[in-house]
Amino acid sequence: MAAFSTYAVGYLSRPLGGFVFGRLGDVLGRKRVLVTTLLLTGISTFLIGLLPTHEAVGGLAAVLLVLLRFAQGVGIGGEWGGAVLLSSEFGDPAKRGFWASAAQVGPPAGNLLANGVLAVLSVSLTEAQFDSWGWRVAFLLSGALVAFGLWIRLKLEETPVFRRIAATGERPRAPISEVFRTEKRALLAAMFVRVCPDVLYALFTVFVLTYLTQQLHMSRGAGLAAVMIGSACQLVLMPAFGALSDRIDRRRLYLVATIAAAAWPFVFFPLVSTRSFAAVLIGVVIALVIHAALYGPQAALVTEQFSERLRYTGSSLAYTLAGIIGGAVAPLLFTSLLAGFGTWLALALYVLVAGVVSVIGVALARTATEPAEVNDQVTSR
Repeated sequence: MAAFSTYAVGYLSRPLGGFVFGRLGDVLGRKRVLVTTLLLTGISTFLIGLLPTHEAVGGLAAVLLVLLRFAQGVGIGGEWGGAVLLSSEFGDPAKRGFWASAAQVGPPAGNLLANGVLAVLSVSLTEAQFDSWGWRVAFLLSGALVAFGLWIRLKLEETPVFRRIAATGERPRAPISEVFRTEKRALLAAMFVRVCPDVLYALFTVFVLTYLTQQLHMSRGAGLAAVMIGSACQLVLMPAFGALSDRIDRRRLYLVATIAAAAWPFVFFPLVSTRSFAAVLIGVVIALVIHAALYGPQAALVTEQFSERLRYTGSSLAYTLAGIIGGAVAPLLFTSLLAGFGTWLALALYVLVAGVVSVIGVALARTATEPAEVNDQVTSR
């Protein structure tokens, strides 16, 4: 529970990043804000690897960890909207689903990289060595990734869409209040469609490891292997589903995937009750394939709900506010529900409710062709 609480802090601080950096992204531009959020997130992550031990500074170590997780969350809260817009606003508007999905491969890529590093460390170090200093390695290695990302972003130009908005004097003065005043339906739609995939991801990449080890008494390695294989599949499938959403109605694809996501836990839990690694592998991989069908087209679906001049703000607010419901509290709720009801049915029903919320979001969402036509006009000027 304590580990899940620390995990939640990074989500709970994201709305602050969405409010601050979303606004700045619509006023100052995508590139400037993305450089800032990268530095904030990257430096916070790197510093976690340098934290003093509890033996050295007592409770201050825990306080510093929470503060750095908070700063991480603020940076990530402003990162997602900008990364998606940078990809989609440079790409062909007719292929927005594919280009926007480029930013979505971060979570599975991060899962693969982090678990890969941990796997190498676990076989290279003793348990005492890992607990003493080995856990720091992954955080310190992030410094190299941040430096590489910074080098790339500094070389990028501002997006064509924002350059046009700036040139015509259409930049909003108060984008946050304008979103809440004029684009309430878009905000609700974008928030709601994110809830189910966030809950699904929390279940099948975070809580599933606890369930397998504590409830089924299986090895943690079995769960990690299944998650890593599923994440590898997602790296390919997210862009594929993003591209598919450019060819068919994005909302229809999202609706089908949401229904599958809401139903799958009712299959997964009886399946893994056999305590077979093959069952765990099949169950987790299928869950993450379903998640890829949601997460691939999600970036385009969310961003195209908002007008261009408010797109960074609206997308960031939707991403971060939905993350509280889906990502932040989900592992804590899974733990509480399992302890309170003693059955996996409570967990499956939670995912089902999240699915209903996302179905409502799809119903509220505008058609994919409306914003695409607007952007076609912009890029043709």
